Amino acid sequence: MADPHLSGKGSLKGLLIALAVAAVLFVTVVLPAEYGRDPTHVGRLLGLDKLRAPTTGGGEAKPILLTEVIGGNEKVWTADPGDGREPVPLPNPAVYQAGDAPPKHETKVIKLAVDGKTEVKTQLKKGKMVVYSWQVEGGKVYVDYHGHDPSMGDKFWVRYSEEDGVDHSAGSLVAPFDGEHGWFWLNVSEQPVTIRLTVDGYYDAIKDYGNIP
Repeated sequence: MADPHLSGKGSLKGLLIALAVAAVLFVTVVLPAEYGRDPTHVGRLLGLDKLRAPTTGGGEAKPILLTEVIGGNEKVWTADPGDGREPVPLPNPAVYQAGDAPPKHETKVIKLAVDGKTEVKTQLKKGKMVVYSWQVEGGKVYVDYHGHDPSMGDKFWVRYSEEDGVDHSAGSLVAPFDGEHGWFWLNVSEQPVTIRLTVDGYYDAIKDYGNIP
């Protein structure tokens, strides 16, 4: 007849072993595969951390949409979220600006008579960025924000935006090519107006064409 005390000790020992095995499996398998946590680094060696996909609020992995706007043309890129260890590649690396000199800052005040018109251009190298804002005092204007490369003649130019009857705007631009990028303004009000333009960024110079006949 079996000793009940020995039988009880065997059952307890078996239970403790089972709990220990379960704890090891949880740390080395479940945590890396389900939660992306790998304190022992065993999950990485076994490739279990790759089984976990990043999730959104809905609980499932979804592609990321990256938008690139150059020269007024918009491209939407689909990128795999990846596993979180490597960055998702950018469709337009120019969003990062590395400069040998600090960004410049300049404010210009432009006065336009009735039906007066002018142009102000930022001279930019390809991939360089400017941030701008302008406001009109006393009325409204027509504006054409565009860019061109003087070395290619007058027939080559691109338009970034065009608005009529506005009194302010703000935004940024990454130059799609070397050249002049800026604004043509026409006073469409029945009285003189004043435009205050502020530009920050990595431009070489700002060219003011003055009043255009």
